[in-house]
Amino acid sequence: MHGTYGPNPPTPLPTDSLQFAMPPMHDAVEDERRHRKERLAGALRIFGRMGFEDGVSGHITARDPEFTDCFWVNPFGMPFRHVTVSDLVLANSEGQVIEGRYHVNQAAFTVHAQVHAARPDVVAVAHCHSVHGRALAALGELLDPITQESCAFYEDHAVYDAYSGVAVDAAEGRRIAAALDCRKGLVLRNHGLLTVGDSVDAAAWWFLSMERSSQVQLTARAAGRPVLIEHKAAVATREQLGGDLVAWINYQPLWQDISRSEPDLLS
Repeated sequence: MHGTYGPNPPTPLPTDSLQFAMPPMHDAVEDERRHRKERLAGALRIFGRMGFEDGVSGHITARDPEFTDCFWVNPFGMPFRHVTVSDLVLANSEGQVIEGRYHVNQAAFTVHAQVHAARPDVVAVAHCHSVHGRALAALGELLDPITQESCAFYEDHAVYDAYSGVAVDAAEGRRIAAALDCRKGLVLRNHGLLTVGDSVDAAAWWFLSMERSSQVQLTARAAGRPVLIEHKAAVATREQLGGDLVAWINYQPLWQDISRSEPDLLS
């Protein structure tokens, strides 16, 4: 008996005719700026959906492609799920508003500005007071390599092992940036999580993944004794899954969902 297509199987389509999204390249700085702002507004709405917002705490910043020591950020006191592109605020490295109609959270911006200054490769920084991230931070521990997803952070995140209250000065921001060093993520002890990426999409995905990995680790420990993935396999998995391009690709279903279901974010 032959299959649906008879005795001769169908000819496979050439791979170059299939669609596969890759990060867009923009020739004009204005187009790149608009792109980053759209992705920033979308990421904030996704974080709002995920329940990462806690009062006025939490921020995502995106470096301006032209004025690289200035950063787009969510307005102080505005719900994440209401943010539109036109609501975003541009502030300089001192936290002074350059463009926009709203204030910025100075305490949070101080940390973000220092991370951006220390990491010129970083386009976006994400930090929120998510529940499971705070729980892991209360333990002052790293993520263990217990799942494929957590291996993306293996030897590529650190703990900032200090807490001195709300970070409001540049010196504290520089210490946090130094603890992050060249890594993608940081557990701020007794505080929460911070992630970075070479795009808004990547930084947002790493935060989402780090938060979920924190939840899995805490849940697994509550249930029993998690089995660690051995070092060689954890490193190999990180090399496969731990790059910003992979993060960007993983994030695209979330972007498609938020931009299609809430197109007003682009206004």
